[in-house]
Amino acid sequence: MATDASPAFRTVPQPHDFHPEISVSLSPTHDGLEFRQFMIAGSIAGLVEHMAMFPVDTLKTRMQVFGGSCSVQPIGVRQALGSILKLEGLAGLYRGIGAMGLGAGPAHAVYFSVYEMSKEFFTRGNPNSSAAHAVSGVFATVTSDAVITPMDVVKQRLQLQSSPYNGVADCVKRVLVDEGVGAFYKSYRTTVVMNAPFTAVHFATYEAAKRGLMEVSPESASDERLVIHATAGAAAGALAAAVTTPLDVVKTQLQCQGVCGCDRFSSSSIGDVIRSLVTKDGYRGLMRGWVPRMLFHAPAAAICWSTYEASKNFFQELNGSESCRT
Repeated sequence: MATDASPAFRTVPQPHDFHPEISVSLSPTHDGLEFRQFMIAGSIAGLVEHMAMFPVDTLKTRMQVFGGSCSVQPIGVRQALGSILKLEGLAGLYRGIGAMGLGAGPAHAVYFSVYEMSKEFFTRGNPNSSAAHAVSGVFATVTSDAVITPMDVVKQRLQLQSSPYNGVADCVKRVLVDEGVGAFYKSYRTTVVMNAPFTAVHFATYEAAKRGLMEVSPESASDERLVIHATAGAAAGALAAAVTTPLDVVKTQLQCQGVCGCDRFSSSSIGDVIRSLVTKDGYRGLMRGWVPRMLFHAPAAAICWSTYEASKNFFQELNGSESCRT
């Protein structure tokens, strides 16, 4: 940690020399970084990840809605992509990106800062504990989901074909007037139930894969380390996405209900939605969109983790240079 290298911490301070304001300002929280720096790094990572992969997310949403709400034959990624490009053009792949831009930055700032703080607390004495990494990931997702869920509802409603909304502001206003503020959180329970195991699998896989790759190449250069973070992130994202696809389908159904012909449910019960999907489309309906979901999360996680680690390295070097100057 940067505090070990800081001149202010090389000697034991005497009582008469103690200055609380100096100690607070010089003491990074974890990994040589301050809390706000984790938030900035996480925010950058989230924005880069979601902006880069947004078209694939649109394909996933369209496929999941078609499968659950309409009695149609399954459509593949190529069919969904061809339909969007033919009827709506390239812009159709980016409807709702404004909502994701507004939600991804703050949500990921919360996500990564909570993860780092939780990891520091739970891994004391055992920094390689997969269980601690998984639990830290669950804490991170429960808090960040509360931030991003409302914007995710807006984003998915705008992604639908023939969406009745004219943008983020119009969607927010009409949902509030027609359905009330509760509509933005109808899927929150499902989102948490989905993202808790998703994040547990994701973080545990990422930390284990990163550790294994680091052992293979312990003296990696900085550019090679970014490849390691990206590879570990991609593996973690793909596995977690595949495991949790059924719950993601349920979440999409709840967030888009009553819009563009989507089914409306009497409650936000996960069991009720699953039974409705299975009755209409069989168990295969629970795996709608699993291919674009994996195609999204594998590279998205690679982009997110490599960007996050690069941002952390930048702040660590910045803090180091500031410590040398002091």
